[in-house]
Amino acid sequence: MNNPTVNLFFDTRSQKKDGTYPVKLTLYFNGKKRRYNLNVDLLPSEWDKINNKNLRDENLKKIKQELNGRVEEADQCINQLHNFTFENFEKLFFTDAVDKNNVFDVYKKYIATLTEEGRINTASSYKCSLNSIRSFYKHDNLLFTDITPEFLSSYEKWMLSNNNSSTTVGIYLRCLRTLFNDLIRNSTDKQYMYPFGRGKFQIPLGRNIKKALDISEIEKIYNYPAKEWTNEEKARDLWLFSYLCNGINTVDIANLKYKNIDKERILFIREKTKNSTRKNSKPVVVILSDDVKQIIDKWGDKPSLPDSYVFPLLKDGLTPTQKLAKVKQFTKTINEHMRKISQKIGIDKNITTYTARHSFSTILKRSGAPIEFISESLGHTDLKTTENYLDSFEDHYKKEWASKLTAFKKTKPLST
Repeated sequence: MNNPTVNLFFDTRSQKKDGTYPVKLTLYFNGKKRRYNLNVDLLPSEWDKINNKNLRDENLKKIKQELNGRVEEADQCINQLHNFTFENFEKLFFTDAVDKNNVFDVYKKYIATLTEEGRINTASSYKCSLNSIRSFYKHDNLLFTDITPEFLSSYEKWMLSNNNSSTTVGIYLRCLRTLFNDLIRNSTDKQYMYPFGRGKFQIPLGRNIKKALDISEIEKIYNYPAKEWTNEEKARDLWLFSYLCNGINTVDIANLKYKNIDKERILFIREKTKNSTRKNSKPVVVILSDDVKQIIDKWGDKPSLPDSYVFPLLKDGLTPTQKLAKVKQFTKTINEHMRKISQKIGIDKNITTYTARHSFSTILKRSGAPIEFISESLGHTDLKTTENYLDSFEDHYKKEWASKLTAFKKTKPLST
């Protein structure tokens, strides 16, 4: 009897409306085969690139990793089955027949749901979390009842010993905590002892100091004499657009439509939270300043129809994967130009689109704005999230306040 084998299959028989074709998993066993849809659709050119050894596109690299990961999962399922049948494989491999008590099964189902909803980045985070916990545990099945404060502490120590940061530990364990919360919310079973929280295991915040710009550096960027109608000018203007519009990130810039704009404001729901389970999500409200109007007038797509994208970055009919690729290229272009601009104007900091968001929040804080106002402006639902965005004060502020501790002193030094 031959061993089952799996490979990827690009199904050019099933073209979709957007010109893409599905990627499927082909399983061979004893002269028979079955194909399974992996919910990944690609253009023929994208499929060719994925199979090229010199693949450079970062988005396609991630898709290739995901597809190879699915093949690895299929191989793992085959190895777990003592009595292989297609039916037993399907029950183990596919997330529709998950064991709600099995952490790995629940992860897979949640990842599939996120992918189906087009939340590619979030699905990728959960996939990394799953792979990390699998590498730590080294067993085929992990039950939710096995997740104790001691288990989580051991995982944290293992991660840190392998040169992972506290930030990474926090990201991965927040994914696990979300699944645990869903389990408890949808179950009446009292066997689940919640391992997170005060007196149990607290997920590390891993807060990194964000390098926000000060107002004088923002002024240099604002006044930078970029040559008109160049890509450099466009990158500078859209970076300023992010800064002036509550630190709006690039995916939300790309998804803005003219119907989001009225005479005085821009209102939008963050793409990051659109699919959240939270009810009545509040829109982010941006005041439509003269500078923002000028940027839209100069770089906005025409005609300004309600359902048209403000900036010509996306178009209707793109798949979530294709949209993500375009947003990443848009972000990369801005970052490349802003790096060059920062060098020309003498700012020794790595200026990126994230810098615009952090600078918006930090400058408001330094200007005395309440944290609640900053939090609402950023579209956060948790003040702790906002606190992580707020940069520390510059050194000259610290020196100024430190000098007040000895304001009584003239010029006489301490006696020795």
